[in-house]
Amino acid sequence: MSMLQADKIYLGTSDKPEYLLLGLANRHGLVTGATGTGKTVTLQVLAQGFSDAGVPVFCADIKGDLSGIAEAGTPQDFLMKRAEELGFQDEYKFSACPTIFWDLFGQQGHPIRTTVSEMGPLLLARLMNLNDTQEGVLTIAFRVADEQGLLLLDLKDLRAMLGFMAENADQIQAKYGNVTKASVGAIQRQLLVLENQGGDAFFGEPALNIADLMRTTIDGRGMVNVLAADKLMQSPRLYATFLLWLLSELFEVLPEVGDPAKPRLVFFFDEAHLLFDEAPKALLEKVEQVVKLIRSKGVGVYFVTQNPLDVPDSVLSQLGNRVQHALRAYTPRDQKAVKVAADTFRPNPAFKTMDVITQLAVGEALVSTLEPKGVPSMVARTFIRPPSSRIGPVTPAERAQIIATSPVGMAYDKTVDRESAYEILGQQQAQAAAAEGEAGAAPESGGFDVGSILGSLLGTNKKRGERFTATQRVARDVTRTVTNKVAGDVAANIGKSVAGSIGGSVGRSIVRGVLGSILRVR
Repeated sequence: MSMLQADKIYLGTSDKPEYLLLGLANRHGLVTGATGTGKTVTLQVLAQGFSDAGVPVFCADIKGDLSGIAEAGTPQDFLMKRAEELGFQDEYKFSACPTIFWDLFGQQGHPIRTTVSEMGPLLLARLMNLNDTQEGVLTIAFRVADEQGLLLLDLKDLRAMLGFMAENADQIQAKYGNVTKASVGAIQRQLLVLENQGGDAFFGEPALNIADLMRTTIDGRGMVNVLAADKLMQSPRLYATFLLWLLSELFEVLPEVGDPAKPRLVFFFDEAHLLFDEAPKALLEKVEQVVKLIRSKGVGVYFVTQNPLDVPDSVLSQLGNRVQHALRAYTPRDQKAVKVAADTFRPNPAFKTMDVITQLAVGEALVSTLEPKGVPSMVARTFIRPPSSRIGPVTPAERAQIIATSPVGMAYDKTVDRESAYEILGQQQAQAAAAEGEAGAAPESGGFDVGSILGSLLGTNKKRGERFTATQRVARDVTRTVTNKVAGDVAANIGKSVAGSIGGSVGRSIVRGVLGSILRVR
């Protein structure tokens, strides 16, 4: 009997071949195990299996070695020996997956961007580690921007919006509640921290189109989207918030499809503990809701982490397909993790699960997947099959070649900066300052002193030691921006007509979803 079958993914062999049924793959999954036990290879086997079945995949490459999925493997003794032990040698072929490399910083893949407006206040507050009061002020800023039709595309837009709120706090708080300059200042400081971590590269346009993560090739294979995350992991909160935003976008954008014959997309969430560490209860409840309901959108979510205790019970209960590599029980917490992992499996009378978890060799795992009726299979001690793609990273030259021939490079590699809140608020304040200057001009002059107005506006005539006003700061920044962008105005104007995923009438079209991201109402 062939190991490779059309409606399932071959994972490895216990006393029989072990499979993941494609029709139940959107019931989510969990891959756990200590460092060095084979989780990355298991993830590689799963990703390639989904790709070969025509299912697009999104996964993060934490250490850099998952990038090897883009190149065919080469015969090596330990691979051929494992294939022979499994009785898989006749069907074992080496092949690469069609791959798109992404990178939030645009260095090892195509840039992934979203706009501040699209991320929404809830996730942005989580990203900046704001307290409840500061989150409330940020939510008001988004509400005012939505109602006023102000696009918040990048961090300078949000900074301008917060400055506008600080100057108009009396009028704003009469309608929305208390807005203090102290809270605004605290948010501004966190924005600076976010910028220093590279967050400013993530916010902007062109924003990611979710459809570009769900591509298939001409021959029907699913594209594997690999996010370069080795540098991103230096900012773990940015990493976790980005993946959560991406998950929420899939949830909000995709239509209901029920239980398809195979998933529309499989999403691997590596280092899953970063999502849940110090997350407030309200956010955890929303994550649980998204994980529970996104199944009916045809999306399978697979959490990858070292310890099953990293995932809250409310989320853990949603994960039907499980691969457990070895755990080490050196501490009381480790022993608790082993017990938790053992208790989540359907027992096998052939062995004691709790004992076996600590005895598994590298490349060996306990596997339990959903059977045709949706019931978890009896846990099986399984030797994971060898991957067909390369074990280990691609070379810089190979990565560059794949990026150069990517189907999405033309859409994302060039940044677009169109008119948004920063420019609009700057123009409004400049006009107001000019009007004030005109009204205050000396009557005998028969006109107004342009130099005086510009001096007041830009702060060039301020007294020594006198600070710039908020209006002068914004006007000065706008003047610099406009001056620096004159040569690119033609390209920018063209970009305005094609860039971005939010229409110009923001205030009339925005509805926000369960995690605060934008629902587009047409």
